[in-house]
Amino acid sequence: GVAVEASKMEKTVAKALRIIGIDHEVDRRTSVAAIAATAVTATAFAAYYYPEAFFGIRRGTLSSWAARALDRHATRRRKRRPVRVYMDGCFDLAHFGHANALRLAKACGDELVVGLVPDDEIRRCKGPPVLNEDERRAVVESFRWVDEIIFDVPYDINPEFMQTLWRKHRIDYIVHGDDPCLLPDGTDAYAAPKKEGRFMTIKRTEGVSTTDIVGRMLAASQQTRRGFLSPRKSGGSDKGGNESGEKLSHFCTTSRRVAQFSGGGGKPIPPGARVVYVHGAFDMFHAGHVHLLEAAKELGDYVLVGVHEDEAVRSRRGASHPILNQQERSLGAMACRHVDEVIMGVPEAVTRDLIATFNVAAVVAEEPCAPALADTPADPNRVPKEMGIFREVSNGTARGADLTTATIIQRVADDRAAYEERNARKGKAEENYYSLKRKGEVDRAEERGA
Repeated sequence: GVAVEASKMEKTVAKALRIIGIDHEVDRRTSVAAIAATAVTATAFAAYYYPEAFFGIRRGTLSSWAARALDRHATRRRKRRPVRVYMDGCFDLAHFGHANALRLAKACGDELVVGLVPDDEIRRCKGPPVLNEDERRAVVESFRWVDEIIFDVPYDINPEFMQTLWRKHRIDYIVHGDDPCLLPDGTDAYAAPKKEGRFMTIKRTEGVSTTDIVGRMLAASQQTRRGFLSPRKSGGSDKGGNESGEKLSHFCTTSRRVAQFSGGGGKPIPPGARVVYVHGAFDMFHAGHVHLLEAAKELGDYVLVGVHEDEAVRSRRGASHPILNQQERSLGAMACRHVDEVIMGVPEAVTRDLIATFNVAAVVAEEPCAPALADTPADPNRVPKEMGIFREVSNGTARGADLTTATIIQRVADDRAAYEERNARKGKAEENYYSLKRKGEVDRAEERGA
C-alpha cells in the first residue's frame, strides 16, 4: 500500500512539473527528493497541529515554549542594551496628568529620560512659568517613573539637538502626547523626529491641564480677596470669575488608575517596619511636599500618606480650597517615589484607631498653607502629641523646600493679567484640539502599560 501511494505521488509530481514546463524526463532522484520534502513538510504540519499524536503533549505547548524562548532572548538583549525613551516638557504646576504621561512614556521602553525645559525657553514659547526651574525639577525627580533628567533643553526638537539625543544620550525614541505642540511660528515642535520615524505618541490624560488649574487658582485668589471664605456644602473649586458655579473635574479616577499610580496597589507594610504617617491636604503637589516626604522617609522605613478629605480642607481653609479635589490630590501623592502607600480621604484629626491599625511609629503633618478659620476644630495632632510620637521635620534648605500652595496661588494673583491672557490663549488651543479629536482629525493614541 505504501509503495502504491508513493508511486501515485511520484506521478502526480511529474505531471505537475510538466504543466509548469519542466522536461517530463526529470531525474528520478529529483522526484524522490521532492516527494521526501513534501512528506517532511506534511509531517511537520501534522506534528504542529496534532502534537498529542506525535509527542504526547497538548496543542499549544510548542508555540508556548517558543514564545518563552523568544521572551527570554528579548529580556537578555534589553538588559545589555535597554530601550531608552525621551520625553520633554515644562512640567509647570506638575499634576497627575503629567505623572500619567510619564508613566505611559516609561511603558514605551525600559528607561525614561526627561528633558526639563528652562525658564527662558518657557517664556519665549508659552509665557511666564508659575514655578522656577528648581521647583519644577524637584517634582519631576520625585516621579517614580523617571530614570534620568536632562537640563537646559530646547522647547523644540531641532535637528541638532535630536542628533545629540541619539548619539550622546543613546535615545531610541522620542515620546509626546497626541495633542499638538506648536512653536510660536505655528510649526510642529516634533517635526524632526517624526520625519526620522523615531517618534512615539501616547494618549493625553484628558480632564486636567495646567490651564485649568491656573483658572482654579485665579478664582481662588479672587474669592479670597473678596472675602468668600465660608465653607461650601459640596466639593470642587470655582473656575474663572464665577463664584457661584462649581468646578467639577472631568477626570475619572478608576481602580485601575489607582493601581497604576501606586505600583500595583501600594506596598504592604514589611514585618517590623517603622511606619511614618504623613497627613495633609497635599494640594497641587509641589516641591515643598517632595522635601517634606523626603525628610519623613528618614524617620522610618515606610511612609504612609493620609490625604485629607475635601470637606476637612474646606472647613479649615475656606471655600476656595482645595484647588484639586480629593482624588486628584491622592494621585499626585501616589506618583511620588518617596511614598509607599496612600489613604484617600482621611479625616483631619489623627486618631488612636488609625495609629493602632497601621502600627504608626511617628506622625508628621504638612504645614498649613493658609491661616485657619476662627471656627476650626481643635488641634488635629493632639492624640499623637499626647502619645509622644508627633514629629516636626525640616524641609531642608534646597530651593523650593519652603514652597506652599498659598505661595503658588499668590504668584498667580500677583501677575493675574499675564496668566489670564495666557489662559485665554491656551484655552482656545485646547478647545480646538478637542474639536479636532471629536471629528477624528487627531490620531488617537492607545494607552500603553498595565
